[in-house]
Amino acid sequence: MEEQIIEGRFDKIAEILAGKCSGKAVKIRGWVYRSRTSGGVCFLVLRDATGIVQCAVKKDSVDGQSFQDASEAYLESSILVEGSVRQDSRAPGGYEIAATKVRLIAKGEPFPIAKDQSTEFLLDMRHLWLRSQKLTAIMKARHKIVYYLREFLEKEGFWELAPPIITGAACEGGATLFELNYFGQKAYLTQSSQLYAEVFTTALEKVYVFAPSFRAEPSRTVRHLCEYWHLEPEMAFYNQKMNMELQERMIEYVAQKMAQNHADLLLFLGRSPEKLKAVRAPFRKITYHEAVEFAASKGANIKVGQDLGADEEAILTQEDEKPIFVTNFPSKIKAFYMREDPKNPGTVLNADMLAPEGHGEIIGGSERIWDYDELMRKIKENNLNPKDYEWYIDLRRYGSVPHSGFGLGIERLVKWMLNLDHIRDAIPFPRTINRGYP
Repeated sequence: MEEQIIEGRFDKIAEILAGKCSGKAVKIRGWVYRSRTSGGVCFLVLRDATGIVQCAVKKDSVDGQSFQDASEAYLESSILVEGSVRQDSRAPGGYEIAATKVRLIAKGEPFPIAKDQSTEFLLDMRHLWLRSQKLTAIMKARHKIVYYLREFLEKEGFWELAPPIITGAACEGGATLFELNYFGQKAYLTQSSQLYAEVFTTALEKVYVFAPSFRAEPSRTVRHLCEYWHLEPEMAFYNQKMNMELQERMIEYVAQKMAQNHADLLLFLGRSPEKLKAVRAPFRKITYHEAVEFAASKGANIKVGQDLGADEEAILTQEDEKPIFVTNFPSKIKAFYMREDPKNPGTVLNADMLAPEGHGEIIGGSERIWDYDELMRKIKENNLNPKDYEWYIDLRRYGSVPHSGFGLGIERLVKWMLNLDHIRDAIPFPRTINRGYP
């Protein structure tokens, strides 16, 4: 039996639904998505990684074991079906398999998830709920989004590198660090791989990291995770203008590829491909001070010197069909490594990219401080210990050049592009302030 379900050629359900197997004999394997028995006929709806198809198992057309296996299968039992394909407008996808043989691979136990379960229960059962059609489609779309990000950077001449996850110092400030005991020494889970990416700009010029980052933020919002996937490019000989232009081209590239090549996935998830087709560079740009003034005029409770929150970001993007940039934040509320704007003292050469429709910040980027004296001054102003950053300071001692970079939160990008209600559905196993299981 084991050889029968592993070896040999099996047909994919997507091929059947595409009309490539009409009138032909097929052999498929998968899981029971739905089932019902009426008289001498058992209707099994099977799913594999490519789709779902209905199988009609007639008692007088199969052997006794086949009908018994079909009748006794639970939801999510794994199963093998052989039969011939015929068109049937009543069946899901317009095709049905008239079964000639059915074999249970693993019957298992009754599936614990029924309709109308609570959100918390479904999160507890995430390892099983990931089989749902919605989450399966989201994970497929996420895969494609990441693929196109990598494809774009490959075309732009970037090199991918692998940074450490355990670090000895903060990148974005100490308040959100996960601390751990590293063989008797204090260490942390990385908040960002940016500082390590900067190392390689002096060797490879244009590099990127795709790795998890960790933030111990006590946030209970629809866009915060404690563990998320971070795309962080760094570019030698780039100023902030070039940095933002690269971001625009990258987001446009991914949006257009998704709209052109995966309209079916988008439509299944309730997302119009036309929304992504509208994402074309250049993006609108406003300064931080303009953003605060506008948000306050619309009733937001914000003053100059405070960072933008979800409410303010939603106000700023409510009229837009594509992302916008907010530039030149006050240096006091941004990270120590951001270069001060010589034309606007007190502000930094940075930009946050905000997605439309209230999805908020998806990218944060800046021109990095590349002058030794300026970096030392900022380290001291931020009450950081220079010894913790000695290796980073060395980058300014030996062959420093102007350089820029940015960080993109993969789950936030997926949330916006698919118009998801909550970021937890943009990652297989969400880690939030109240969830570390399963």
